[in-house]
Amino acid sequence: MSASPTSASPPGQARSAIVTRLRDAGCVFAEDEARLLISAARTPADLAAMVDQRAAGQPLEHVLGWAEFCGLRIAVDPGVFIPRRRTEFLVRQATALARRAAGPAPAGDAGPARPRPVVVLDLCCGSGAVGAALAAAVDRAELHAADIDPAAVRCARRNVATVGGRVYQGDLFAPLPARLRGRIDILAANVPYVPTGEVGLLPPEARVHEPRVALDGGADGLEVLRRVTAAAPQWLAPGGHLLFETSEHQAPQAAETLARRGLVPRVARSRALNTTVVIGTRPSRRPRPSAAP
Repeated sequence: MSASPTSASPPGQARSAIVTRLRDAGCVFAEDEARLLISAARTPADLAAMVDQRAAGQPLEHVLGWAEFCGLRIAVDPGVFIPRRRTEFLVRQATALARRAAGPAPAGDAGPARPRPVVVLDLCCGSGAVGAALAAAVDRAELHAADIDPAAVRCARRNVATVGGRVYQGDLFAPLPARLRGRIDILAANVPYVPTGEVGLLPPEARVHEPRVALDGGADGLEVLRRVTAAAPQWLAPGGHLLFETSEHQAPQAAETLARRGLVPRVARSRALNTTVVIGTRPSRRPRPSAAP
């Protein structure tokens, strides 16, 4: 992304000094980061403060106040989980399923049939990036999102406001209105899946500056996932889909967990983004019992 000149744009020598400072602080893409910081700063004092923050190890997205995700600029406040580029693969998978779910509603006197609204839930929503991206990609989405972290909820409300989404604060499904039971077509749950013992191995940008609740998935990394999967069938519409990320080695166990809850599992992988998405589909109808021999 190119930077546009601002009142904070420094002369070439000062710009070079910013790049050098960021590089010395360990920023691999120091030139690109310098351009973004210069573009975002309103005054030279703002720029100096932002460079100090970044050099001290604050994530670039927290310093800028936004992250680019699926072509959108998502507001990300300090202390809020930063949407990862790999999660764009989950959004692509969910978008394809949502478009399929948006079958035409019956035609009325007013005109031809139109796609029905697709009910989307962004669970463990963080900044609301996944929900906002899905709503932007799908015609007539009815978007709901939820997170337990108050800072994330405040941030998500800003990001989904433009698409008419609603954000709830609470633990997983607990704060959702009862009217959503059995109606959700796409349940995108960006659950934490890092095992507790490995959280300390994460880069400092995540470990220090992002909420632990958005990273720590319990002893084996699948504790939150199991809670989501246990309740998901009650909330999914017939034919609805639950999608979440895992590591590649966790995927078989995650798929097995879905199957035990009556969801049909499928695993999708992106080698380009080095990510794995597990999808569980609620059957459209209950299977008929097999005939007695």
